[in-house]
Amino acid sequence: MRVSVSSPPRLHSPFVHSPVSFTPSSSRLRSPATSYPRIKAEVDTNTVVAISVGVASVALGIGIPVFYETQIDNAAKRENTQPCFPCNGTGAQKCRLCVGSGNVTVELGGGEKEVSNCINCDGAGSLTCTTCQGSGLQPRYLDRREFKDDD
Repeated sequence: MRVSVSSPPRLHSPFVHSPVSFTPSSSRLRSPATSYPRIKAEVDTNTVVAISVGVASVALGIGIPVFYETQIDNAAKRENTQPCFPCNGTGAQKCRLCVGSGNVTVELGGGEKEVSNCINCDGAGSLTCTTCQGSGLQPRYLDRREFKDDD
């Protein structure tokens, strides 16, 4: 009498390179010559690009603020000795209304002129420099901005 031994069931999958066969649980140990099934990962170009962009975005989102923080800390350690550009380090700018004279002349008509103190600088002829706030030193780039926390 012939006994027919059926072969173990085989699993066919598009992700597995070679079919996987199931063996009874009694033979759990494999011989070293037996090869393991390889998994094929089909990844298209769009997926690779999307993953790369995501990783790059996270890296930049963390890296840029850290870079600026270190630059601000390093700049704060250095002494600022650069004179202010608009006022040439004096801390004051010439009044634009009276052109530094402190007086404004108004022609009334009929040859009459009226001279009065400048209302912009109160007759001083100069105003505090708006760039350096009168210090005479050129402010650093980030020092010019006011950061307000709206929380």
